Amino acid sequence: MMMLINSFLTYLKFEKNYSERTVVSYESDLCEFVKYNEETNENFNLYEVEPEDVRQWMMSLMEKHLKETSVNRKLSALRSFNRYLLLKGKIEKDPTRKIVGPKRKRSLPTFIKIEDMKKILDDDDYADDFEGTRDKMMIEMFYETGMRLSELTSLTDGNVDLISMKIKVTGKRNKQRYIPFGPNLKNKVLGYINVRNAEVVKKCNSFFVRKNGLPVYANLVYNVVRLHLSKVVAIKQKSPHVLRHTFATAMLNNNASLNAVKDLLGHQKLSTTEIYTHTTFEELRKNYKQAHPRA
Repeated sequence: MMMLINSFLTYLKFEKNYSERTVVSYESDLCEFVKYNEETNENFNLYEVEPEDVRQWMMSLMEKHLKETSVNRKLSALRSFNRYLLLKGKIEKDPTRKIVGPKRKRSLPTFIKIEDMKKILDDDDYADDFEGTRDKMMIEMFYETGMRLSELTSLTDGNVDLISMKIKVTGKRNKQRYIPFGPNLKNKVLGYINVRNAEVVKKCNSFFVRKNGLPVYANLVYNVVRLHLSKVVAIKQKSPHVLRHTFATAMLNNNASLNAVKDLLGHQKLSTTEIYTHTTFEELRKNYKQAHPRA
């Protein structure tokens, strides 16, 4: 059996140009599959694998509490191997063809509570200069618009319409959308622009710039957000995307429609936005357990 597996691995390495790491992983997964079946069937043969053999192996992996991603990766290795056997005419049907791997559990988005966001934005620890004003403005912009990191760093002055109170952003696949904002953000934007124009000689049309007049970059923004979130919240994730999650959760908690939040976030599918409904429900569940005497 190892000769058959070795020929497959050689095929992956030299004909399909798979990386050494992938080849090693496939070898390990296939050997694991063979070992399991040999222990349960002394007449096991790789040319005569049945779908039930594959299902039983997958069940054994899940009983060992392997993650769904790991089980699916091992199934992918076995699927590739059987396609190779079909290609070489070694078998007549693929036993993995109708096998469906376990669905991957979607983790709930991390978000920040409203009272913690107030602490972050009311914090006096921002530097009393242009950079401090800019850093606070960036966090405010994330929280009040739900835009992505890439959308914030690519903002230009022309994208921010203070008269109509809307921001034009360019999202994934260069899809553009408008995000409305209120008087509170308008006043903050005006304050930031006044400080920026007084203290920085701009060398570009970017809305958010550094002291040298050049645009801010992703790592700079990420570090600013992480620094200020770390002072208030103990969550593991402290990225700009957490502020995007916070925006979406706050909107839904305050009765915004799912379709409206979808459009504001620039999601292509409603199913992507629906995960936030689970987040808001988990918050309800937590409050219920804390408040109800018989919960």
